[in-house]
Amino acid sequence: MSEQPSPTADDATPAELVRLRSSIDNIDAALIHLLAERFKCTQQVGVLKAERHLPPADPAREERQIARLRVLADEAGLDPVFAEKFLGFIIAEVIHHHERIAGGVE
Repeated sequence: MSEQPSPTADDATPAELVRLRSSIDNIDAALIHLLAERFKCTQQVGVLKAERHLPPADPAREERQIARLRVLADEAGLDPVFAEKFLGFIIAEVIHHHERIAGGVE
């Protein structure tokens, strides 16, 4: 992992703001790494689907995942509508990758 510059406080920036921004930066880095791991798994799924001539999209699974993540979001205090939009963006990208894999382009 590359070293990122850490936020520093100057005279105009309150220390609490610097601390919170540092936490946000760490969370953002964790999200990126988690997304990278997720996409490694979905790439493997795409290969398996292509080998077995399965369709790139699985609408029934997508519906179950959206419903499950809406509940998780609500329990976590995150707007379920936002969570659904975020997951929808990820699912669309995964399907795009699966279509490329099925077409012989990785």
